[in-house]
Amino acid sequence: DIIVHDGGLRFLVNLHAFLDTGLFLDHRQTRSMIRERAQGKRLLNLFCYTGSFTVYAAAGGARETVSVDLSNTYLEWTRRNLELNAMDLSHNRRVRADAFRWLDEAVADGERFDLIVLDPPSFSNSKKMTDTLDVQRDHPRLVNACLELLAPNGELYFSNNRRGFHLHEGEIAPCAIEEI
Repeated sequence: DIIVHDGGLRFLVNLHAFLDTGLFLDHRQTRSMIRERAQGKRLLNLFCYTGSFTVYAAAGGARETVSVDLSNTYLEWTRRNLELNAMDLSHNRRVRADAFRWLDEAVADGERFDLIVLDPPSFSNSKKMTDTLDVQRDHPRLVNACLELLAPNGELYFSNNRRGFHLHEGEIAPCAIEEI
């Protein structure tokens, strides 16, 4: 692992062992937006990967972050990135869970978040999941569940890297949608 600097923060990347290095450069501006909006807010980072959005939110003064991923490897990487930036782990919770199940439970429990980052993989058929995930097919279910978790005036940042992706706006609950 090597340490890189992004936005004044430090992140562990690995240029050799994984297909993904640990930090997506195409989200640099979005991470900055999250940091600018995070002061005093509660962030959900769903499909958190290595926790870069979580670190940015914590650096921006988020009162709490919740990072959800199915991979113990990525949750551990998230922990290491938080610690590398001297972030208090007690305010930055990491949860290993299937996103669909976690969302159902969070909605049922009445959870609320001011900021949500939803950046699912294009496709996943992990043995740890009960079903496959296809972002084109499943994004309305994911987005709608996240919308139910938003606090009043909350913001959901939805992103994906699927080629030819088409947002099914007619299947999304009424909300203001802006492409950034």
